[in-house]
Amino acid sequence: MKIVNITTEVKSIELKTPFKTALREASHVEFVRVHVECDNALVGIGEASASKAITGEDIYIILTSIASVEELFLGLTCKEALEILHTKCSIGSSAKAALDIAFTHLLAQEAKKPLYEYFGATDLSPIKSDITISLNEEDVMLQDAKEAFANGMEILKVKVGSDVLHAVSIVRKIAGELPRCDILVDANQAWTFEGATLFIKNMLDNHIKLIEQPVPAPDLDNLKKITELSQIPILADEAVFTLEDAKKVIQEKCADMINVKFMKCGGVSKAIEILEFARANRVKCMLGSMLEGPYSINMAMHLAFAYRDVIEYVDLDSPLLYKEMPKELDFVFDGCKIKLY
Repeated sequence: MKIVNITTEVKSIELKTPFKTALREASHVEFVRVHVECDNALVGIGEASASKAITGEDIYIILTSIASVEELFLGLTCKEALEILHTKCSIGSSAKAALDIAFTHLLAQEAKKPLYEYFGATDLSPIKSDITISLNEEDVMLQDAKEAFANGMEILKVKVGSDVLHAVSIVRKIAGELPRCDILVDANQAWTFEGATLFIKNMLDNHIKLIEQPVPAPDLDNLKKITELSQIPILADEAVFTLEDAKKVIQEKCADMINVKFMKCGGVSKAIEILEFARANRVKCMLGSMLEGPYSINMAMHLAFAYRDVIEYVDLDSPLLYKEMPKELDFVFDGCKIKLY
């Protein structure tokens, strides 16, 4: 099975409400979809979301990056293409992810296995995803949290910004109003060391499950100090793009957990390398995502079933944020539970 053609298209999905974090605001999910065709008529589909604030790539950069390397893969098998992609292509991580996902999609089809089986999943019982509560005014965030919980979402990922007092106030309010939900707090690098410690001191009597990336990604020294003093687990997100990043954070104990995302690491094959390392070192992970399209979310979901022993939290809620649920998904949501068709 050899690759004979690669094409791209730009897709956009409208969100129910604007998605706001400390880093950006979006009203649509915008992404590049890549189609990889083989000489036996099989087609692999991959996607790359545009998250310039995180990966440095916008839609134009992703498109031009894929166009700059696509001829390298023509005439190759998918295994050969994956090797070339990750050893000889100097393109951004999201552009790599789109191609990696498509090549992996083809490998599973060639093996005549559904993706979850290709990844080795045996337990197909439902898994749970969180849902994001976007950064906003307190009354809006509290109402969003209540509505999510009423719709069966038991795990809330609360986005907060640089105003630590606002973060303390809204998280305490949500925890007080919804004592039976699990709360994940995501600062998206917005705090200083002092701000993070202030937040932690004010959370000791609340059911906070973790704090995600409290300080800027390069500041591993303060991330480690926060991890050492915090009774709440600390999750490294933007500090971990590659396997080498994961090794450094884990081996130097800079965080308790790591967030693995295709768009950061370069695709599903690289995510597997990180998850295997985490498994070997008994470190729990979040399998996360940017605002992404349905095919990249599909791929992550299948992987989540295969690595449920390593993945403590699943953050694949993009479809729940879409204005309309797309037909391309391989699974359905029942509240926070995700079930394969």
